[in-house]
Amino acid sequence: MLLEIKETHTFFGKSHILHDVSMEVEKGEIVALVGRNGVGKSTTLKSIVGLAPSTKGSIRFKGQEIAGWRPHKICRLGVGYVPEERRIFPKLTVRQNLMSGMKPKQKVSKPWTIDRIYGFFPSLKQRDGQKAGNLSGGEQQMLTIGRTLMGNPEIILVDEPTEGLAPLLKDMVVKILRDINAEGVSILLVEHAMDVALGLASRAYVMSKGAIVFQGTSEELLADEEVRRRYLEV
Repeated sequence: MLLEIKETHTFFGKSHILHDVSMEVEKGEIVALVGRNGVGKSTTLKSIVGLAPSTKGSIRFKGQEIAGWRPHKICRLGVGYVPEERRIFPKLTVRQNLMSGMKPKQKVSKPWTIDRIYGFFPSLKQRDGQKAGNLSGGEQQMLTIGRTLMGNPEIILVDEPTEGLAPLLKDMVVKILRDINAEGVSILLVEHAMDVALGLASRAYVMSKGAIVFQGTSEELLADEEVRRRYLEV
């Protein structure tokens, strides 16, 4: 098992956000975490990567306990994080943003390079020397994903990658995530668009009020009208 979360609880101050959350992601998988807004999906990703440290439970990556670790140590271990806010450096160029994602002293058999990133994102190559703040929303999303890949992660945690994108750009991001997965990178995906989430993922978890209320294949979730009505439909 690549990533294993067991009985995890996370608090913000006195607010109990995650309640006994357990999830798994196998090597090579795309797994979706879905649910209505504000139920704890983003907090789950932040707990894994150490930005919202859990107070109870276990988070293991490749068999190693990482709960309580600092975010930079977790990222160096092979966990990448693509935040919903993107967090690019607007005054740096596209190339400089990508270089900021590099991790020192990494030894991997097939590292992500800028040229390899540009093979996945041709539009970024065309804007190599432009400041990132001048990119469109879709290009900024691609830059954020590319910068994360420059750290050579074995898994990326992707938070709402198609939020606010036009349909054509949404389709492009979906294809890119599928291609990245084909390169051997596992993906844990938080996505509000059910067609995107279940079109990409082989398995899905449904979250409500900070707890996992369903787990199964994407096909099983699509077939379960009661779960979708109670926990997903607006």
